[in-house]
This record gives sequence, structure tokens and C-alpha cells, in this order.
Amino acid sequence: MAHVQSLKGHVVSRRAFLHAGAAVGGGLIIGWPLQGATQPAGGAVQAQPFAPGAFIRIDRMGKVTVISPMIEMGQGTYTSLPMLVAEELDVAMSNVAVDHAPANAKLYGNPLIGVQMTGGSTSIRAFYLPLRQAGAAARQMLIAAAAKTLNVDASSLTTEPGYVVHVASQRRIGYGDLVDEAAKLTVPAAVKLKDPSTFRIIGTPAKRLDVSGKVNGTAIYGIDVKLPGMKIATVSASPVFGGTVASFNEAAALKVPGVHQVAKLDNAVAVIADHYWAAKQGLEAAAVKFDDGPHATASMADIVAALATASERPGAVARNEGDAAAAIAKAATKVAAIYEAPFLAHATMEPINCTAQVTSDGCDIWVGSQVPDIAQLVVSKHLGLNPEQVRIHNHLLGGGFGRRLEVDFIAQAALIAKQSKDPIKVVWSREEDIQHDMYRPYYYDRISAGLDDQGVPIAWSHRIAGSSILSRYFPSAVKDGVDSDAVEGAAEIPYAIPNMHVDYVRVEPPGIPTAFWRGVGPTHNVYVVEGFIDELAAAARKDPVDYRRALLAKNPRALHVLERAAQRAGWATPLGPRQGRGIALSQSFGTYLAEVAEVTVSKSGEVHVDRVVAVVDCGVAVNPDTIVAQIESGVIFGITAALYGEITVKDGRVEQTNFDTYQMLRIDAAPTIEVEIVGSTEAPGGLGEPGTSALAPAVLNAVHAATGVRLRKLPIKPEMLTAG
Repeated sequence: MAHVQSLKGHVVSRRAFLHAGAAVGGGLIIGWPLQGATQPAGGAVQAQPFAPGAFIRIDRMGKVTVISPMIEMGQGTYTSLPMLVAEELDVAMSNVAVDHAPANAKLYGNPLIGVQMTGGSTSIRAFYLPLRQAGAAARQMLIAAAAKTLNVDASSLTTEPGYVVHVASQRRIGYGDLVDEAAKLTVPAAVKLKDPSTFRIIGTPAKRLDVSGKVNGTAIYGIDVKLPGMKIATVSASPVFGGTVASFNEAAALKVPGVHQVAKLDNAVAVIADHYWAAKQGLEAAAVKFDDGPHATASMADIVAALATASERPGAVARNEGDAAAAIAKAATKVAAIYEAPFLAHATMEPINCTAQVTSDGCDIWVGSQVPDIAQLVVSKHLGLNPEQVRIHNHLLGGGFGRRLEVDFIAQAALIAKQSKDPIKVVWSREEDIQHDMYRPYYYDRISAGLDDQGVPIAWSHRIAGSSILSRYFPSAVKDGVDSDAVEGAAEIPYAIPNMHVDYVRVEPPGIPTAFWRGVGPTHNVYVVEGFIDELAAAARKDPVDYRRALLAKNPRALHVLERAAQRAGWATPLGPRQGRGIALSQSFGTYLAEVAEVTVSKSGEVHVDRVVAVVDCGVAVNPDTIVAQIESGVIFGITAALYGEITVKDGRVEQTNFDTYQMLRIDAAPTIEVEIVGSTEAPGGLGEPGTSALAPAVLNAVHAATGVRLRKLPIKPEMLTAG
């Protein structure tokens, strides 16, 4: 019999296979087949089967490495996904490591989205079953290998963390001693998963696998990449969307010590130097001038006016039940409002950066990206290469929020590197980042409802006017003119109302690029829906919680989080002068969440969020610690947007430049945050975005409770609330 190996060991080099097989240097590699779609070379998304999306690697020392199909950007993916494998494989988390997946949609595509993408709060939702199945398959193969080694029936064997055990004789064989034999076996076509009642890892607060590297500085983000001979570049792009380079002083730039080269693109100039400071000084010396192009006169007034005008015409119908217009016309009470939500930047803490090297055999990219396979395709197109000639080396992300779903900066770095023989790390200044972001759209909503003589809503009409991100990003996802993201959180509200009409009018701002922003549709629509529900409660002279409760009789999960949040927050407990409590409910990304915000409004109009209570039902809770952290993060992100977030345009230019004009919530203004997780056996929901989506309306409703002022436009500005 094979001897028992120590569980200590090393991580072998990354390699993915479509089937079980021997690892380089010995070991077992396994994947589990998924159904989904891939991103073909032409760029269009089309449904077709694709190969295993997540893999397990076990070396001869018994070390288990999970090749994660989703990238870590602070949300805890590199712990929660390995937990799924460890649970079914029966291995301790202390013996698990995680590795980045390479760019390969056929192997690592997100089955809920169709490409290799970390976004949409889908990490657990997409891979909860596939990764458990992969773990269970590996465990079954190790048991089969042990049965052959011990010459016993497989039914007489069980496992304990890291070992196969023969129950009768109590003989134990470490996984590492079985991998070579297991690698000869065929991956089972079907496996039996654990009953959730027997879980030992899922549902426990697991220590995050990425913490030590982030604390001791060994974790590598895109901006940390260092290569032999590498130069640093920074860029100046046209301040007006759609503008082009008119002139620059190359000679002056080259006189700056440390500057090696000036690279020109259609809309930007890059200075390449030994270090960032030299590149920055060289860029200033270059005195780049631009041709502003067709959008030089774009202004917020014109943008909002276009949205307002467009919102007066019927849009593409996202939901239509009954006859909302007729019911509103006959209603005892009619309520109508206009809500506005501003452009928002991502402002990730890790500055936008990408390192690229173009050689005779292709291009290497070192970056932190939410979409490595799309990055590969886009770079290959820009450089005239085959996709396999573009090698993406993905790294940890210092914040994504949707910004790193975009590949504009990656393509830019490749084009700059094409003009140099050296590897080039391109780093944007914070000003370049904020003024050349891909922004959450500006939305303009017309919403109305009809109430019966008891104040109960009998009809609801909601028209959304704004940019269509999906029309640019996933054109095939736009059906009959409806951008499903733009209406998410509006087309399927949690409340039972008999006559419902929701439509969408696409309005594109002049040259301004729009993109996903930590839950685009819900962060806008939940704000509108929950603000307006409070307005209806006020019109009916009813308590906001009681009013919602009456509309949730057929939605028990939403009702439960609403009632728990109100109870935990002490909803009926009196507050002091100019203090108020507001509640909001979010049903999105497969998760139910209620948040109660407590605020204080000064006489000069400043709003301070004192406390936030969040109750979340996200189905099976894989890692409670990560769930709490995600909600806390979403709350802070949401407060930042509600109180300060606004990108404005004047003369075709973004007016905000850095954190002085695009303010973040400071630590001394952070509220007390309490999070309660509802125990559930439902399928897992997403968590990256719900915490943000419910925050703004909870705060707005709390401000109304404190001041009597009903706000329908973000961000909240002191002049809106100045005491008389």
C-alpha cells in the first residue's frame, strides 16, 4: 500500500486540460463540463457548448489548487469559489490554493453571461453547481484509485479531509499518493453531491486565501508588474469625447531627463520614460493640443433636455399587464414624479494601468481585467494578430466595479507598446481616469401611479430614458428595443400591482461612453421604485413599512427581509430633531435585501448617514464573512454616490478631475453598518451589487422623514435641504 504523504507541498505550474490527466511533475487535473456560450473571434456573442469552465489541480504532495474562472477584485471570489470545491472534494481550506484562469472562454466562460467575465454578481450563481460537481468528481476518482490500490470495493471507502479511508481497517491514503492512479481514470459523467445538511465548509466564515499576500505585499496587481527593460508611459487623451490630436512638442518632451520616446495615437499622446515622474513631466513639456471634434459644445443642460424630451414619447415595452393608463385615469388618487440619476465614474483605487510588450511572435499583456478573453480578442484585432498570439497575464484587481469590464486602456497600451521595442507599462493619472472613464448613464424617469380610495396602488407606469450599455457591449441581448439591464429592477418590482406598464427609451449622450457600474440597472431603478413607493405611502397617509408589507403578501422572501430590517433597526423608535429613518427593498441578482438608513440633516443641509441596517436573503450563504463585507462595501459605495457622486459635462469636457471634485466618503463620515444574513436553502444569489442598489433610496427616504423634503435627483446637495 502507498504510504501516507505529508499535506505540505508546492503549487505546480498552471495548465488546463479538457479532461482528467496527469499534471506536469505528477498529479491530477480535473474539470467539469458546463453549458453556455463563447465569445467567437468576430466579437459577436452566440450560444454554443463550451468546455470545462473550472479546474482542480492536485499535486503529489496533496496540495489542491483551484484555477478560478472568476477574477478576484476584493469581493472574496478567491475564497468562496475554492470553498465549493473543498466542500465536495473533502479537503481542508488550509490545504487549498487558488490560481488565476488564463484567457480562454471555452474553458472558463461564465455560463450565465456567455463570455469569460467577472461581473453581474454572478460568481457564486454561475459556479455554485459546476465547482461542487468538479470537487465531487475528483473525490469519486480518488476513491476509485484507492479502491484499486487497496484491492477493496469502493463502497467500503470514505474520505476525511485530504485522505481516503478504508472504514473497516482504518487504513488511510493521502490524496497526493493517489493522484497518479486517479489521473488514469475517466471523469465520471454524473456525481452525487452532498446534502446541504452535511456541509462542513459551505456556510462557515472561512479565512480569505488572499489576505496574507495583500498584507505582506506579495500579492501582485496589474500596477505591480515589473519586467526586465520595462519603461513607464503616461498619456494625455483628448479632453473632449471624440477629439483628436492636433499637435505636440516632441522635442521638448525628449529634453526631459529620463524620457525616451513620444508615441502618438489618434486621440492621445503617450510619453515613455524610465519612471512615471519623468513621463509625467515629459507629457507636460509636450504641450499636447487637440482638435475638439463634433462634441465640443456638449453640456449638461442639453443632455438633460434631450432626455426629458425623449421621455415624453412611448418606448420599447419591457412589461405590460392590464391597462395602466386607463386605471390611472380613473383612480381616486393620482401620483406622478420625475426622477433623475447622474453620470457616475468608477474611480477604482488602483489607477488604470496595463503593461504590454509587442514582439515578433505576438503580444503579451499584463493587466487586471474582468474580461481577459475579450481583452485578448480586442488586442488581436488592433494589432492584426491571431487571438492565440495575444497572451493575457491576468492579475488581481484593485477595484473593478465594471470599469475593468472595459478594454479601452488595454488596447491603448498595446498600440503604445507597438511603437517601442521595450515592454511598456502605461499608467493613467487620476485626472486622466476620471475624465476618460466609461460612465454609468444619466437616467431620466417618468413614473406615475393610481391609488384606490384606500390608498392601495391599482396601476403603475414607469418610463426610463437613458443610454443603452448592452447595445454597445452585448448587442444581441437587446430584444425588441429593450435593454434588459436598463430596466432591471423596474420591470420586475417586488410589489403586487394589477396594472403595470414599464417601457424604455434609448437616448445616447453626445459622444459620452457609458458602461456598467456596480449594478447599473438596479442602482438606478431601485432608487426610483423605492423612492416612489415612499411617495405613494405618503399619499395614502400610511407608514412606509406597513405600506410595503401589504403589497408583499405573494413575495415571502422580500416580506421577510423587510420586516427583519425594520425590526432590527427599531423602526418605530423615535429619533431626534432633523433625524430620520428610511427603508428600501431590493430584489435583484437573485438576492433579496432590505436596508434601513438613519440620517441626520444639519440646518445648513449637510446629510450624515449615521447607521445602516441591512438584512439579506441571498439563498445559500457560502461564506458569511464575505457576504457581510460585500454588503458593507456596497453601503459605502452607495453613500458615496448618493451624497457626492456626479459627473458633469461642460464644453464637451468632464468637469471633475480628482478626489477633490469627485469626492469619496471619508472614514470619519462612515456609518455604523449592521448586516444580518437570513438562513436559506434557496439557490445562491449575487452580492456584489445589491448592497449599493438599496442604499440611495433608503437615504433619500430617511432625508424626507427628517426634513419633509422629497428629493428626486441625485446627488443630495446641501442647498436642496437648507433649513428656512
